[in-house]
Amino acid sequence: MTVNEMKQAACAVIDKHADELLELNQAIFMEPELGYKEFKTADKIKKHLDKLGLKYQDGVAITGIVTPLAGRDHKVRLSIMGELDAVVVPNHKFADPVTHAAHCCGHNSQATSVVGVAYALVESGVMNELDGDVVLMHVPSEEFVELEYRKSLRDQGKISLLGGKQEFIKLGVFDDIDMMIMQHTGGTEDGDGDPIKANAGGGTGMGFVGKLIRYIGKESHAAMPSQGINALKAAQIGLAAIDANRETFRDEDTIRVHPIITKGGDLVNVVPADVRLETYVRGNNTEAILAASEKVDRALQAGAYALGAKCEITQLPGYMCPTECDELKDVVYDNLKYVFGEDHCKRDGMGGSTDASDVAHIMPTCHMFIGGAAGTFHGESYCVPRPDIAVLDAAKAMVCTAIDLLANGAEKGLHIKENFKPLMTKEEYLEKWCGLTE
Repeated sequence: MTVNEMKQAACAVIDKHADELLELNQAIFMEPELGYKEFKTADKIKKHLDKLGLKYQDGVAITGIVTPLAGRDHKVRLSIMGELDAVVVPNHKFADPVTHAAHCCGHNSQATSVVGVAYALVESGVMNELDGDVVLMHVPSEEFVELEYRKSLRDQGKISLLGGKQEFIKLGVFDDIDMMIMQHTGGTEDGDGDPIKANAGGGTGMGFVGKLIRYIGKESHAAMPSQGINALKAAQIGLAAIDANRETFRDEDTIRVHPIITKGGDLVNVVPADVRLETYVRGNNTEAILAASEKVDRALQAGAYALGAKCEITQLPGYMCPTECDELKDVVYDNLKYVFGEDHCKRDGMGGSTDASDVAHIMPTCHMFIGGAAGTFHGESYCVPRPDIAVLDAAKAMVCTAIDLLANGAEKGLHIKENFKPLMTKEEYLEKWCGLTE
C-alpha cells in the first residue's frame, strides 16, 4: 500500500468502530477516577485490547497499560499515549458522588482515541507495511492532585514519582522508545467563534514544583488561646507573606503560586495545632521557578517564626517547562491538515503544565490539541459536545502521523531520531529534576 492508501485504510477502520469507541468514551466519562486509582478505566480499555487479541502489560505504575505493536521492521519505536485520570470538580453534573472526580479535562477522550489507534493499526493491516513499531501507552496520573495521597503511595514504595509519565520514565518504560506523540482534547471554537479543531501544540506552557506544607502548633482550649500556639494563624501569616512577594515576580517569568488549605484544624473549640496546605509554584522557566520557590519557602517559614510554631515543607518534583521537537511537530501538523483541513489547524502553544514536558526533555515529543470540548476546563461547565472530533478525528490524526513516521523505511522517523539532541538523559533527568526538590 502507498502511504495515502494506508491512511485511508486506517481511518476507515476508525469509522467502522465509531459506535464502539464513542460508547467507551462515554463509559469512561461516567465513571471518572483520580490518578493512580484508574482501575475501572483500565479494565474498560483492556476489554477492547483483548478483543483485538493484543498482548499488553498492565498494572504499570499501578494502573497503566503498555501495548506494543510490531512492524515488519523495527527501525523506530514510536509511543502513542493517552491519559487515564480525572480531576476533582464537585459541582460538575457528572461528578462522582463520593470522590467528586469528574472528567473535566478530556482524558476520557484521550484514552479512547488511543484505543481507536489500536483498532486502526491492527485491523487495517497497516502494521505489516510499517518499518517501525508502535507502543500504545495508557498512562495514569497526569493531574498533579491529591498530593498527600500520592505521597503516601511514595512512602509505601508503590511509586517513586507523583506524575504518571514521570513514573514511566523511572520504571524504564521509555528506555526503548525513540519518540512520543499524544493529543489532548481542546476547545472546538476560539474567541472569535471560528472552529479550531486541531493544534500542533507548542513549547509555551509552564513547569512547576509542588509543596506539601504542615504547620505544627500547640493545642489548647479556644477560650484560653494564650496556652496554645495557633497553627492556622501561622499559616495565614505565611500566605500573606507569599502575597507580599508577588510584586517581585517578573512578568516575563509568569510565576503563579496558588496554595490551598487542606486542613485548617480539628475542632472549632480547640486552638489548631495541625494545619496542612498544598501549593504549586509555576513558571515558564526553571531558573525562575526555583527562585520563586525559595521565596515561598521563606514566606511560609516566616509565618511559623512569627507565632512560635513549626513549619515542615515537603518538596515535590513537579513537571518541567515545555520544549518541543520542530521536525516531529512538522509531521504532526501535516497530518492535522490531512484530517481537518488547513483552515482548521494551528501551531500555537499552551498555558498549563503537563508531564509530557518531562518526556520531551529526553526524546522527540509532540503534544497536540484536538477540539471537541466546550466550557471551562477543570470547571463545572466542561463538556464534550463533539466526541466525533475528540475521539474519532483525534485517533485518525495520531494514526496518520504514525504512518508518515514509520512508512518507507521509517525515513521520516529515522531522520528525527538521528537528528534529535536531548536536553538531558534519563539519568540526568532523574538526578537533576526529580532529585532537585527531594
